[in-house]
Amino acid sequence: MLIVTSNDIPGHRIDAVFGEVMGLTVRSRDITAQVVAGFRSLAGGEVLEMTRALYDSRRDVMARMVAEAEQRGANAIIAMRFDTSAIGTNWTEICAYGTAVFAIPLTRDEPGATGQSIYLTSGDAAPAPRP
Repeated sequence: MLIVTSNDIPGHRIDAVFGEVMGLTVRSRDITAQVVAGFRSLAGGEVLEMTRALYDSRRDVMARMVAEAEQRGANAIIAMRFDTSAIGTNWTEICAYGTAVFAIPLTRDEPGATGQSIYLTSGDAAPAPRP
């Protein structure tokens, strides 16, 4: 699934729009992680427990958004965004949303084609990884 934050995909034609898709989670704050994070914040620097929790939450909502887009027949999501908000003092809502579309890569002969779209439409095997 191709996911971009822009409103279009260079080298691709948007052939169908399936509408908004999203992934959502509401997480409660783990009291143990909060206590450890509180002590860590006294020394300054990154609060690893909270970073890990936010990273995991974003990964989860992205997967839910992609699943919804796939169910609708999309192969890409454009205008993707994250939104986070507090619900009360102990809960956090994390949302990923965007527009599910069917995007077709442009061929070499089509105006607006890019190196990536030409590669995708050429039928060539993927290049061997570099050592």
